Amino acid sequence: MVLWWAELRGPVGQVVESSYWAWTYASERLRSWAQNRGVGGCGVYVASFPASHLHKPDLEPPPRDMAEAHQAVGFVPSLTPDGADPELAGQVLRNIYLSGLWSWKRHLSRFRNDFLSGVLPASPFSWLFLFSAIQLAWFLQLDPSLGLMEKIKELLPDWAGQHHRLRGVLAAALFASCLWGALIFTLHVALRLLLSYHGWLLEPHGAMSSATKTWLALVRIFSGRRPMLFSYQRSLPRQPVPSVQDTVRKVSDWWEEFVYLRSRSPLMVNSNYYLTDFLYVTPTPLQAARAGNAVHALLLYRHRLQRQEISPTLLMGMRPLCSAQYERIFNTTRVPGVQKDHLRHLRDSQHVAVLHRGRFFRVGTHSPHGLLPPRALEQQFQRILDDPSPACPHEEHLAALTAAPRGLWAQLRQTLKTRAAHALEAVEGAAFFVSLDPEPAGLTREDPAGSLDAYAHALLAGRGHDRWFDKSFTLIIFSNGKLGLSVEHSWADCPISGHMWEFTLATECFQLGYSADGHCKGCPAPALPPPQRLQWDLPDQVHLSISLALRGAKALSGNIDCHIFPFSHFGKSFIRHCHLSSDSFVQMALQLAHFRDRGQFCLTYESAMTRLFLEGRTETVRSCTREACSFVRAMEDKEKTDPQCLVLFRAAVDKHQALLKAAMSGQGVDRHLFALYVVSRFLHMQSPFLAQVYSEQWQLSTSQIPVQQMHLFDVHNYPDYVSSGGGFGPADAHGYGVSYIFMGDDAITFHISSKKSSTKTDSRRLGRHIEAALLDVASLFQAGQRMQRRFSGSAEEDSGHRCGFLSSKTLNFKTPTDSEPFQ
Repeated sequence: MVLWWAELRGPVGQVVESSYWAWTYASERLRSWAQNRGVGGCGVYVASFPASHLHKPDLEPPPRDMAEAHQAVGFVPSLTPDGADPELAGQVLRNIYLSGLWSWKRHLSRFRNDFLSGVLPASPFSWLFLFSAIQLAWFLQLDPSLGLMEKIKELLPDWAGQHHRLRGVLAAALFASCLWGALIFTLHVALRLLLSYHGWLLEPHGAMSSATKTWLALVRIFSGRRPMLFSYQRSLPRQPVPSVQDTVRKVSDWWEEFVYLRSRSPLMVNSNYYLTDFLYVTPTPLQAARAGNAVHALLLYRHRLQRQEISPTLLMGMRPLCSAQYERIFNTTRVPGVQKDHLRHLRDSQHVAVLHRGRFFRVGTHSPHGLLPPRALEQQFQRILDDPSPACPHEEHLAALTAAPRGLWAQLRQTLKTRAAHALEAVEGAAFFVSLDPEPAGLTREDPAGSLDAYAHALLAGRGHDRWFDKSFTLIIFSNGKLGLSVEHSWADCPISGHMWEFTLATECFQLGYSADGHCKGCPAPALPPPQRLQWDLPDQVHLSISLALRGAKALSGNIDCHIFPFSHFGKSFIRHCHLSSDSFVQMALQLAHFRDRGQFCLTYESAMTRLFLEGRTETVRSCTREACSFVRAMEDKEKTDPQCLVLFRAAVDKHQALLKAAMSGQGVDRHLFALYVVSRFLHMQSPFLAQVYSEQWQLSTSQIPVQQMHLFDVHNYPDYVSSGGGFGPADAHGYGVSYIFMGDDAITFHISSKKSSTKTDSRRLGRHIEAALLDVASLFQAGQRMQRRFSGSAEEDSGHRCGFLSSKTLNFKTPTDSEPFQ
């Protein structure tokens, strides 16, 4: 008799099912093998093999989401002259026990979190209080149920007249549970009605009416204490659909939405965006150490996410935003399709996929005891860096397929799925993708501006073949310890990945920290098995496609012009001193800068979140309004005085604020127009109006990256250790992509992109116009006139004044503190 035991990698909770399937299939395979080779007797042959080798046409394969659980079982063979006797090693039994225990813990923890978030604003203690109160009333011969408990007792078994008191207790418990559930439902309905009020958005900036104060007090009462991440999901209202009449009254131009999953264009530059490291400091120059701490911090965030220990985002400290987008940060891949892509999300994954010098590795992130410590992860990454083996033919450029048009990649992926299923599954089923770049990046003394631009370009596009653009995000660590993030856009918007990135930077630098020699704290784990090198069986027909995809990716990468521009003359504190919205201030400055750059106005896109509603994402704010145009023309008219320009500026800001609030409260027009366009195409209806507005392009695409967790950073004592935002590609061939982030209170960092093939755009030139425009707008206020004079005086002495942000702290590789985390 011959038996095999298969090692399957699948999500937690499916160990028994997958093992049974593997055992059944393996037994069939072994019987066939034994018959063909004449093997008999009672010997047992045992092997461990990956799930990708288990597929068989006449058997049902395991579900696709079974792909990435940790190793649960195995056998140790012992051969004898009479055959083979199995020895079930103690370590194997221990692994089986720990795997099952961990699986049950995960299920129980998930059930507990879902229950606690579902009953908010109530709690299990409130049920106990209600039950105790009913029991007390019953003891005092009072019936708060008005006879219902007696009817419940009649429905319960009488147990031959015994246990009369127990029946009373059970009846009270059932009544208390029903009453408790009804109260929770009532609270959820009341909270949903309260959250449907958006009058607070329409009030003047800095003012709050009595109605809004009353609303805030009621929301506070009905929101409960200590909410979990998904606690408010059942209470958020669904986004309303504006009436057609309201939409027609507002419409002037067309908004072109990125149709993510139906877009057939390459993801690189067109769909992905990037997030940067600290600009001026690097906690350690050791690449493997930075990777170890960063990966550990990211997985700590995932652990908190799974346990719903991340607090929901609250506007005004009380109004919750939808948290649905957080669910697919990890274990997610955008799978290409011929007509449409789809997102594949696994419940869990116990490894990361790593790319270094064209070679792919699978690095386990967990042991039977839990998450690997940073020093152990550093050791695994260092093993990859020290591995001298070369990349196989065409393996080095394989990732360029993810930067190819989606239809082409979808067809080639079917071939890889057949010939290299195990390697493809290891990449697509990873928690996330890690790229260990062999080149340094970041700010340098020799060329401050140029080095930052190259850093942004490396994060957004790289070399076209060193990122797996399908993954939800790729962690990029450069050879000098600098890091960054490349994020695929379809699964969520920037504030979600930005929230994760803030936690990662703060945790890996301030809480985990580094030793004096730059390594991760702790001790190595030499007993860990080395990372698994992935093998790709690439047929000849794929080689030509890889070469074509690489050529297209390099052309797309070489055409993108990136520019990081730190503005340090003033920041949010000055704008707040002027009693203005910081976002509106910058948006009007961008209109002035773009007009000076191109000599004309253009259709301008600014993203606004709609997460006030269930599963809300974004809406468009059309920043180029008539009021903004009047302000810009006045600024360029030498006959206009500063007071006249200031009046027009405030009118433009007020209009922008009104549009922003309308978009956030579900009263925007562009998502509505897009829905009308989709319906017209589905019904084969010709609409000259929709056809006209659909053809218009967004030549200026803008977005603010919010800082959501300032408590994680000590801006006053360590101003250089703050998030510096990120950027994205332009939406139009002759346009700009501009994102900005307020770094603390006294600085703004801009990320500008354009295409080199356009003769109308230049990212650095627009950066110069943005700086001048910000100072010119600030000079309309008395406090800003001094800055304008200082800027004018220094510009003649240093034509490269914007590079003057480089200081002696640039090459600092020291963590500010290794003992006290920022809270």
